[in-house]
Amino acid sequence: MALGEERAAGAPEDGAEDEVLARGSALEAFGESAETRALLGRLREVLGDRAAREGALERFRVIMDKYQEQPHLLDPHLEWMMNLLLDIVQDKTSPADLIHLAFKFLYIITKVRGYKTFLRLFPHEVANVQPVLDMFTNQNPRDHETWETRYMLLLWLSVTCLIPFDFSRLDGNLLTQPGQTRMSIMDRILQIAEAYLVVSDKARDAAAVLVSKFVTRPDVKQKKMASFLDWSLHTLARSSFQTIEGVIAMDGTLQALAQIFKHGKREDCLPYAATVLRCLEGCNLPDSNQTLLRKLGVKLVQRLGLTFLKPRVAKWRYQRGCRSLAANLQPRAQGPEGSQMPAETADGDGDGDYDVPEDVESVIEQLLVGLKDQDTIVRWSAAKGIGRMAARLPRELADDVVGSVLDCFSFQETDNAWHGGCLALAELGRRGLLLPSRLEDVVPVILKALTYEEKRGSCSVGTNVRDAACYVCWAFARAYEPRELQPFVAAISSALVIATVFDRNINCRRAASAAFQENVGRQGTFPHGIDILTAADYFAVGNRANCFLVISMFIAGFPEYTQPMIDHLVAMKINHWDGVIRELSAKALHNLAQRAPEYSATHVLPCLLSKTQSLDLHTRHGAVLACAELARGLYRLAVQEDRPVADYLDDAAVHGLKQIHQQLYDHQLYRGLGGELMRQAVCILIENLSLSKMPFRGDVVIDGWQWLIDDTLRNLHLISSHSRQQVKEAAVSALAALCREYYVLDGGQADPARQEELLRQYLADLQSPEEMARCGFSLALGALPRVLLQGRLQQVLAGLGAVTTICPKDVSFAESRRDALKAISRVCQTVGVRAGGAPDEVVCEENVSQIYRTLLGCLRDYTTDSRGDVGAWVREAAMTSLRDLTLLLGREQPELLEASICQQVMCCVAQQASEKIDRVRAHAARVFMTLLHCDGAPLPHVPHRGELEELFPRSDVASVNWNAPSQAFPRITRLLGLPAYRYHVLLGLAVSVGGLTESTVRYSTQSLFEYMKGIQNDPQALEGFGGTLLQLFEDNLLNDRVSVPLLKMLDQMLANGCFDLFTAEQDHPFSVKLLALCKEETRKSKDVQKLRSGVAVFCGMVQFPGDVRRKVLLQLCLLLCHPFPVIRKSTASQVYEMLLTYGDVLPDGVLEEVMAVLGATAWDAELPVVRAQRNRLCDLLGVPRPQLVPKPGTG
Repeated sequence: MALGEERAAGAPEDGAEDEVLARGSALEAFGESAETRALLGRLREVLGDRAAREGALERFRVIMDKYQEQPHLLDPHLEWMMNLLLDIVQDKTSPADLIHLAFKFLYIITKVRGYKTFLRLFPHEVANVQPVLDMFTNQNPRDHETWETRYMLLLWLSVTCLIPFDFSRLDGNLLTQPGQTRMSIMDRILQIAEAYLVVSDKARDAAAVLVSKFVTRPDVKQKKMASFLDWSLHTLARSSFQTIEGVIAMDGTLQALAQIFKHGKREDCLPYAATVLRCLEGCNLPDSNQTLLRKLGVKLVQRLGLTFLKPRVAKWRYQRGCRSLAANLQPRAQGPEGSQMPAETADGDGDGDYDVPEDVESVIEQLLVGLKDQDTIVRWSAAKGIGRMAARLPRELADDVVGSVLDCFSFQETDNAWHGGCLALAELGRRGLLLPSRLEDVVPVILKALTYEEKRGSCSVGTNVRDAACYVCWAFARAYEPRELQPFVAAISSALVIATVFDRNINCRRAASAAFQENVGRQGTFPHGIDILTAADYFAVGNRANCFLVISMFIAGFPEYTQPMIDHLVAMKINHWDGVIRELSAKALHNLAQRAPEYSATHVLPCLLSKTQSLDLHTRHGAVLACAELARGLYRLAVQEDRPVADYLDDAAVHGLKQIHQQLYDHQLYRGLGGELMRQAVCILIENLSLSKMPFRGDVVIDGWQWLIDDTLRNLHLISSHSRQQVKEAAVSALAALCREYYVLDGGQADPARQEELLRQYLADLQSPEEMARCGFSLALGALPRVLLQGRLQQVLAGLGAVTTICPKDVSFAESRRDALKAISRVCQTVGVRAGGAPDEVVCEENVSQIYRTLLGCLRDYTTDSRGDVGAWVREAAMTSLRDLTLLLGREQPELLEASICQQVMCCVAQQASEKIDRVRAHAARVFMTLLHCDGAPLPHVPHRGELEELFPRSDVASVNWNAPSQAFPRITRLLGLPAYRYHVLLGLAVSVGGLTESTVRYSTQSLFEYMKGIQNDPQALEGFGGTLLQLFEDNLLNDRVSVPLLKMLDQMLANGCFDLFTAEQDHPFSVKLLALCKEETRKSKDVQKLRSGVAVFCGMVQFPGDVRRKVLLQLCLLLCHPFPVIRKSTASQVYEMLLTYGDVLPDGVLEEVMAVLGATAWDAELPVVRAQRNRLCDLLGVPRPQLVPKPGTG
């Protein structure tokens, strides 16, 4: 609406965003002309190759689809494209498949440009009629592969029907032989049309176009029109919209009839109109569930109605004079009447002798029914029909039509009727058929439609109604002189502004902004129009929060809009079904209180207080939120103006705010389904009233508020999961504000009784059997002000530390451990750091080590349950807390940072930065970079700081996407070269390389191998790496989380030749220890995945010479008789592949026999059979045969 001269007629609800985007990247010309010419020129060559043929077709489709938004760019090229393709079609030597292919290309062009533009380019000489007709003889209407051919032929035939000669002249002598008569061309065309009107493909649409061109010809209408209409009506009468065949037949027939009555002359169609109308009424199309049939029915009805009425321009219609936007924006020297045409003729319409047929009433009635249809396209067609019909009616009857349209705007009607009514009013206004005298009836209805919303279930309807109401305002701006709309300017401008900033739907906000813009330009009477448009343009209103909180504040600066905006929020948005809208509305009222403080205090706040006890949950919830925000807003305003709060909040208001909690408690409104909403709202109320320093110190209401907060935190597990986090955060924030305002004595000291009771209760609740209660009370302790923590810091830290400890009964309580870590960090920030301080007062040398032990211990939390790796939440929180605490110490007391602690922090964070979960890895990398490049003085004791700053420059903080494995792992693996970090980074890499995620495995493996390649020729570095790897394996022996992926990593490293340097030495210590660790890891294991990985490592270790190789072969022989058949088969398969890779470990003769035994034996057979073959292999490999060990206790 704001972007073009006409709004899209297809659906007024459509947003203009796509159009803007299309225009933003607008093409300037058809740039693929040469490629297209070459593509069309080689159709004969690609015909025989199916792949090439389909490739050419797809490429042409892609080229054409680029111009869907700007098809006019194809116009200069349509003729040569059509000629190239029609040359193929008209060539007698062209095979049928090539002709079909050419028509497929023609159809693609038609689809993009539209058939109406395309029709005139078809050859339409007399000589073309017979060839086109002859082509139909070879068509099979049931062939679904060639429907494009039939569609294009029908379009071509429809344009050849326009030749200005009687078809009988083309027939010649129809008697070819005695007793035989050829069909005339006229009959052949009609037969083709009737046949294709009932097919199931798109040729049906082209057949309707053919009928409209053919039947309305002067020579055909005399002979065939009546019979065709009889056939059509008979088809409609015997078809049923309950069957697929019936729907297809009715669709084609209705299309054809609508086209005939559109293009035919009135005097030719009038004799049949009444008959067609009666038949159409008998079809009961409004009862059909087929949208297209109902739409075609409405379209045909309006065409019949226009046939009943003489075409004319109503003399009584309203005509606007000046249409210049520039003139509208100029100051008027003569007043608005200076350039205006007469609004209404003084002598009536002069149509007293004009007789309106009775059938018109039936037509109007059906169109009014169509306005209430369930589908938009039907309502839109009916609205256009209403407008066209009214333009031909006398003034009195047209006014009756307007009255009937206004009847759609009843609250007994559905949203469909409201939407259709808005579309009809816009059509009537646009055509000048809605006289200014009717505006006083119409405008109030449109204002209601601008805020129409009806709740249905968990959502609402009415978005399309509000959008259409904006369209009406847009149309009125173009239709009427400014003086006609002057009495309604205040109401319309306020309503449009309200819709622009406060509507829930983005399309409605943009539509209202566009309608406001149109009124500013066309009318020039909207107050502060240009200023508002600058702030509330198409893009600015796209963000809902920005509209509610920023743009609304700017517009409310103009006094004409302030009160209507506040009233709308109180009346319509505070009780909205969407909780987000209620919250935004409350915040908007907080902001708008600064624009109208007296009105907010004297009118709005009392109104909201009365709604806090409403029976409707949404109204009650929104009212409490609004009261909280409004009270806070008025308090802040009083502080800014250095006035007492009592100037805005009188005793009655303060008392009303104080009573909210008690009234809700008395009515038990904290219980039941709406209880969680009300708890959250009242917690926000407590926070805002505390921040507003309400005079409630020592009042009983404080105990009530404290009970609510405690009860909410204690029963978080009863609150639905989707709102639990919001309720928890609201309760914690309320507690913090409450404590700061009401639990601190005038001297700045804590109330001892309150402090004792609060901490005792909260520390006890930290051991609750409910995880959510632990979460809530942990965060509550973290939110306490400093004065309440003084003298009790050790107790609080010990209590929170106990929550972070994993016990058998609460292993899965990951969320409570996460929140306890957050609380520890927040407590440390609250109390501060002092080197010589008391451990019960501040963070000092006596307690800092214990805090770090707690945080670092949580980095080892790898708990998993049905939700996955829930320990990741704990590790992320631990890293965040470590970062905050370390930065705090480095900034204020760096001497408290010990070298060992700093090294542990950096190494453990580096380990997390190399692990497999993208989110955790990215968070760890950001923490690592923050600690390395902290603002101010650098942190002391960071290991290898110089090398780290070279490896990780400050620019990487912003430029690297640490979530992406392709960017993260090449950087993290550089740390393997620094001894202090090698162990922890290798631990993280082992989990990543041996993981399951394809991208993580690929990039971590590539980065590891790249590092290994760099140290291949450095024995010292390789020895150091190998020692770290073995130490890692030993430390995590039988820890499946690490050992299984570590075995996979070892397998890949051995296969990639990472330890080739060690193979030059007999029984290298690395291989000896690795073999011992692998044997210990797989011994007595029943984990198939671990055993398979172990077999792979054993096979890779065959490359180590000496006694190690013999022991490895013995282990493989043992596994060939494993109790699990799947392990026996897997071992045999891997040993076979190993011998193919490392064939030099055995003599040639032995190698062949070993491979023959491995390949010929069914290793999943019974153990005695397998054991014999295994023993044979032992003899061949030169290892002792394993002996069966009798079980203890057997004789």
